[in-house]
Amino acid sequence: KDTISWEEVSGYDENLNTIRTYQVCNVFEPSQNNWLLTTFIDRRGAQRIYVEIRFTVRDCSSIPNVPGSCKETFNLYYYETDAVIATKGTAFWMEAPYLKVDTIAADESFSQVDFGGRLMKVNTEVRSFGPLSKNGFYLAFQDYGACMSLLSVRVFYKKCPSVVQNFAIFPETMTGAESTSLVIARGICIPNSEEVDVPIKLYCNGDGEWMVPIGSCTCKAGFEPDNGNVCRACPPGTFKSTQGPGLCLQCPPNSRSTAEAATICVCRNGYYRGDGDQPDEPCTSVPSSPRNVISIVNETSVILEWHAPRETGGRDDVVYNIVCKKCRADRRSCSHCDDNVDFVPRQLGLTDTRVFISNLWAHTLYSFEIQAVNGVSNKSPYPAQHVSIDITTNQAAPSIVPIMHQISSTMNSFTLSWPQPEQPNGIILDYELRYYEKVSCVCVCVYLFYHMSVTVHMQSKRHVKSSLSTLVVLELSLRADMSNCPSPLGCPTHFSGSPGMKIYIDPFTYEDPNEAVREFAKEIDVSTVKIEEVIGAGEFGEVYKGRLKLPGKRELYVAIKTLKAGYVEKQRRDFLSEASIMGQFDHPNIIRLEGVVTKSRPVMIVTEFMENGALDSFLRQNDGQFTVIQLVGMLRGISAGMKYLSEMNYVHRDLAARNILVNSNLVCKVSDFGLSRYLQDDTSDPSYTSSLGGKIPVRWTAPEAIAYRKFTSASDVWSYGIVMWEVMSFGERPYWDMSNQDVINAIEQDYRLPPPMDCPSALHQLMLDCWQKDRNVRPRFTDIVSTLDKMIRNPTSLKAVANIPAVPSQPLLDRSIPDFNTFSSVEDWLAAIKMSQYRDNFLNSGFTSLQLVAQMTSEDLLRIGVTLAGHQKKILSNIQSMRVQMSQSPTTMA
Repeated sequence: KDTISWEEVSGYDENLNTIRTYQVCNVFEPSQNNWLLTTFIDRRGAQRIYVEIRFTVRDCSSIPNVPGSCKETFNLYYYETDAVIATKGTAFWMEAPYLKVDTIAADESFSQVDFGGRLMKVNTEVRSFGPLSKNGFYLAFQDYGACMSLLSVRVFYKKCPSVVQNFAIFPETMTGAESTSLVIARGICIPNSEEVDVPIKLYCNGDGEWMVPIGSCTCKAGFEPDNGNVCRACPPGTFKSTQGPGLCLQCPPNSRSTAEAATICVCRNGYYRGDGDQPDEPCTSVPSSPRNVISIVNETSVILEWHAPRETGGRDDVVYNIVCKKCRADRRSCSHCDDNVDFVPRQLGLTDTRVFISNLWAHTLYSFEIQAVNGVSNKSPYPAQHVSIDITTNQAAPSIVPIMHQISSTMNSFTLSWPQPEQPNGIILDYELRYYEKVSCVCVCVYLFYHMSVTVHMQSKRHVKSSLSTLVVLELSLRADMSNCPSPLGCPTHFSGSPGMKIYIDPFTYEDPNEAVREFAKEIDVSTVKIEEVIGAGEFGEVYKGRLKLPGKRELYVAIKTLKAGYVEKQRRDFLSEASIMGQFDHPNIIRLEGVVTKSRPVMIVTEFMENGALDSFLRQNDGQFTVIQLVGMLRGISAGMKYLSEMNYVHRDLAARNILVNSNLVCKVSDFGLSRYLQDDTSDPSYTSSLGGKIPVRWTAPEAIAYRKFTSASDVWSYGIVMWEVMSFGERPYWDMSNQDVINAIEQDYRLPPPMDCPSALHQLMLDCWQKDRNVRPRFTDIVSTLDKMIRNPTSLKAVANIPAVPSQPLLDRSIPDFNTFSSVEDWLAAIKMSQYRDNFLNSGFTSLQLVAQMTSEDLLRIGVTLAGHQKKILSNIQSMRVQMSQSPTTMA
């Protein structure tokens, strides 16, 4: 202090208690500059300091003869320093660069009367200053002509106290440098709790109060909340399976927990928990064996029926597996049945207590085991409970004579040979051969010969088309003159199947493919066709939209495929082969051939016009706009078309959403039969990859077709499963960005596609059925149509959305979530999730950073113009993934 002007004296406070004060009252002398300096004050880490001053001031007007220099205010200063630099007796404060805090005026001043009556008028003022960064500071009070007393000076700082909130501990936290500052305090979860979503934190405001809590901790699995901010271990006999605010639960039936903090109750001996069972569900056991099995044998087929097990193990998911064994007559040994044995509806996973088994060997002993299994049978160390039945098939006709060969011929005779049937089904007594006479000669046509292989049991007529190795030799003598016989091409060209059934005839079996075109495709006069506009390009030329006006019929919109100029004869033949194929079909879910133009140029194939184009692009353009029942209706139409083709013994080989066309009524029709038989090597479509004999659409093709080029209706069923996935994902590319080789490797390792977003579990299960590795186990198109019809009639079966279980029944591919850290902008992120069309919506609405996008809600999306429900779900799903990644990278949010 200034020892001359400020004096330390005894005085009184407002309660008339004796106190020590500093006072100054040199009001009669002008130009006063009296300083009072505190000792060094340690900052103790505070950034802002508060000073409370209690003082009294004499009213200048109450002092007689006081000059005009009398003041009723004083100044408060501070000086920051890292060390003690002022001591008693020095005049450091006279030179130091003090910073002024404020000029302080009294709210009340006292007069001589007040002083005489000992009426104290004490003023209290609080001032603050900061930010401070050095070790400590000095305070200084400057008097420049007042009569006043300093009763007390209290120097303090503010802080938020240590607190436990939302199951997290927050440390004592100093306030910020400014009174409006908010200081972030990171919380630490209390013992046995964990963070939820985002890092937990509180904000300490300038008044030392906690505010704006973000995030929280909750008790982890095995612990429950107790008394607000304590996580207590679950006692024995209880459990808690997930993190969260929930309480411990009693162990479900047939399970127990013997230790504290159990996250799941262990099943008792003989009881198990299925892969899809929740921890709070009872443990269950395996079913007992089926009962009362009966058999109905019909030649080389058998129907088995049985009753359900008495005990289901406490579950409602009992299914049945059939084990087929072919045994020797003496029953000494048995082996597994041949792969061509057919089980309807399937061999494994039967839900009905009935199965039809065909393609058995005649007069053969079979043993069948009917196993009852449920969702926990794979957990039991014991084999499934089963019931066995032995049956012997009836006598049957021999199998077909596979090949026939002409050894020699003369003008009036020829010699034929053929091997014995692969399945004689008894002792063959003789063979019968038939031939037809035509135009005064015998027309010998290989496919017109009929053999009647006769056994001791029965007779059967078998039709033979091919000819090769010899076992049986027959010589025929012909009496007629052969010199005038027409070419063998005059023989009948095809046969029909059983009455009422139409059989597909491969146009490539015709020596002259033009004959197939004339037989199956109608020639259209070019004058009835009007070309309007190009709508695409095919393998052989451009595709146009146009009109067709046939005499006596109304005008139709049509699609017109043209053969480009400069073609060679093979290209013309291949181009028209599609018409020869298509012309044999007549079904509402197969693209309809209107006719061909071959007598003028360009050569044309004219089909019905499908307004909405290819199914895959149509779905992508209308992402999220169709209900599940509408999508199932599309799938039902496709399966109906494929059922028709399979019943005609036609194998498509290239079934994919790009080869399904959609009309204005959303009717889906199978198309593109040009690649169905010969997949050409020169196709440039990246969907196809090279394979022996051509290119194969790997992502849509069954594994046996890729490996062995074994195309059947069962391989078409596999492709149909991929089409289902395309439809339910609104045209997403199967297997995403995986290479074709990676797809092949994944399928060989039994990986399958996961359910698309919001896909009903029943539909995904049907997909998995179509993707069975064993083609004999896959459903037929008849079964698929029936299953989809049941779903359409019972829409509630489509409400359960497929969720990938922790341990799925078969491994599912997992499409990696885009790492938001790799994106430099919102535009990049939208492009990665294929939602670039909303770029301007986001940016114009202020969502210009990924941190802002991560906080968006469904209301925000609706507000910025994302109105399609499917697009909202897709964007929100990716936003949730972004939040998860941000929570794992707290520095990103800082």
